[in-house]
Amino acid sequence: MIPVIALVGRPNVGKSTLFNQLTRSRDALVADVAGLTRDRQYGIGKVGDFPYLVVDTGGLSGEGAEMDRAMAEQTQRAVAEADHVLFLVDARDGLTPQDQAIADQLRSAGVKARVVVNKTDGLDADAVSAEFYTLGMGEITSIAAAHGRGIKGLMQKVRRAVAAERREAEAAEGAAEEVAEDGLDEASQQAALDDWPGIRVAIVGRPNVGKSTLVNRILGDERVVATDVAGTTRDSIFVPFSRDGQDYTLIDTAGVRRRARVHEVIEKFSVIKTLQAIEAAHVVILVMDAQAGLSEQDAHLLGLVIDSGRALVLAVNKWDGMAPEERERVRDDLDRRLGFVNFARLRLISALHGTNVGHLLEDVQEAHTSAFAKVSTPELTRLLESAVAEHAPPLVSGRRIKLRYAHQGGQNPPVIVIHGNQTDALPGSYKRYLENFFRKHLGLVGTPLRMEFRSGRNPYAGRRNILTPRQQRKRKRMMRHVRR
Repeated sequence: MIPVIALVGRPNVGKSTLFNQLTRSRDALVADVAGLTRDRQYGIGKVGDFPYLVVDTGGLSGEGAEMDRAMAEQTQRAVAEADHVLFLVDARDGLTPQDQAIADQLRSAGVKARVVVNKTDGLDADAVSAEFYTLGMGEITSIAAAHGRGIKGLMQKVRRAVAAERREAEAAEGAAEEVAEDGLDEASQQAALDDWPGIRVAIVGRPNVGKSTLVNRILGDERVVATDVAGTTRDSIFVPFSRDGQDYTLIDTAGVRRRARVHEVIEKFSVIKTLQAIEAAHVVILVMDAQAGLSEQDAHLLGLVIDSGRALVLAVNKWDGMAPEERERVRDDLDRRLGFVNFARLRLISALHGTNVGHLLEDVQEAHTSAFAKVSTPELTRLLESAVAEHAPPLVSGRRIKLRYAHQGGQNPPVIVIHGNQTDALPGSYKRYLENFFRKHLGLVGTPLRMEFRSGRNPYAGRRNILTPRQQRKRKRMMRHVRR
């Protein structure tokens, strides 16, 4: 699967700024204050055709016993999960004793890290990087994360390094014959995934919500029987099965870790495994606990699925054994808090007794069909015209926004591209109206729908109004007449 990259370093060297650049987001808080990041922050990014998962960590002081233990433990876990570590240092501060101490810690842990010299804007990058070679950690890469300079080159080096490290790991495990299929290019990854039959379904959820029970209930067995295939994924187990003539591949997130990656503290819930399962899936079943209610972790997982664009089915487990008034309270709470994902089917199930579990696969098929629906340009344009006729766009500076035509821009999730003029001025309320209109008339269920708006370029924008000599003479006569 896509590699995991951890960002480590002492406080205020620009880790969160680099995280935001790599994920093209503002998920990590950035300020000129040391120690702002306390917990691990996960994100998905892509440079060119190289996808990856990136982990932002809190700053390491490198001061041993005086180090913030909680932050250090979070960072150590991130390093243990990572395929590659980027060790950030500050060009303006130069090499510090803290940097040296962190480098020693990484070496003692057997971690291969790449030194990245940040904040080189306005400086001679080669000159300021020279002293960091004394860390003895190999090649130095210079960047300016705040301005986005050097990041693409950095990630290309990371790509080559991760590929080499994976080949070495496979050779060490006696599986060198399979290394050729363990490439990082997106086409190879997709080809490997396409070998798995049918609809790929990932079951995700926080600990103790009944995921394992649901997996066994769907498979009709008391245990998960699966094969971990090298070159497809390292942390998830793919289980192919058939039901009513439809092929499925179930992605179980409780995968077996490589021996080299096992940490003395093994987390029951791994964000990394969940993100990898979501990326590999066509449809995600998010399992929640009815008796515990919708938790903050459930909401976070739900956000990850929506951001990924994957089709979604909601399963509320442990529904049996609840009193009628408790069920009513849970229903009201779910309706109130899950209104923003009203496109997804919600099933109240009992994985232990099998109640409504069979309907989950029906919902999966429906969501998969919607996610991969193909709609012609004439049909989308007719729907756009109907939407505009029913509710016209607002006026901007006295002029009506014109929406001309629409076409499909992608699948899983479906993307509808609308062309017109002044589309940048469309208010969010009207965009939501169009999204709901298309979703209703196309019958899309269980999948996010993304709308893109593009404005045509004005061919006369920026041009001077040049008149011919005859037009200039006519204009002068008109001006004389006006003055009289």
